[in-house]
Amino acid sequence: MSEVHTYASDVAFSPAVKSIQTRKGSREGYAHAEQRGWRTEVDENLAAFLADANSFYFATASADGQPYIQHRGGPKGFLKVLDKQTLAFTDYAGNRQYITQGNLSENPKAYIFVMDYTHRRRVKIWGEARVVEDDEALTTSLMPKGYRARPEQVILFKIAAWDTNCPQHIPQKFDAGDVAAALAARDARIAELEAEVAALKGEKGTAS
Repeated sequence: MSEVHTYASDVAFSPAVKSIQTRKGSREGYAHAEQRGWRTEVDENLAAFLADANSFYFATASADGQPYIQHRGGPKGFLKVLDKQTLAFTDYAGNRQYITQGNLSENPKAYIFVMDYTHRRRVKIWGEARVVEDDEALTTSLMPKGYRARPEQVILFKIAAWDTNCPQHIPQKFDAGDVAAALAARDARIAELEAEVAALKGEKGTAS
């Protein structure tokens, strides 16, 4: 990383942020939290969370600080863990604006925000990112098999720190595919029970 922090959480808790926390009365609590330490490596919980994610938001900023956020989507697990501090994903061909790539070319700082609406969970990941072009082997290894998209390049993300949030104010939503699967299972069970009822009625009619 390009900067050295006393605590991992300093990536978010700048002196200006800490000053406001002090003024508004929350600094003491967050001081204890930063001493416990935000996580800086992928653990089993984060790996499992990312393996189940099919969507996230990717934020960058230009050299003069103009922010930009972009949605990234794919099959579950498309955001891959390469090692304890490195994430990676295939960057698919799209509208060819290249704002994210332009920002990263002059400012490597980046941020990944992953939402799990079903279970009302969210993960925030700070770090630095870079674009890798013309590495066919890496691109092929990261491209989800059978996914209908054209891979253009790869984005590597080096983790500086990550943290989770409470579920407050997160609306609960469900993926259409998960809902369809649940409804199909319900309908299959209903059909099974109806067949059992019909069979029992048939047995009763025969007996009478």
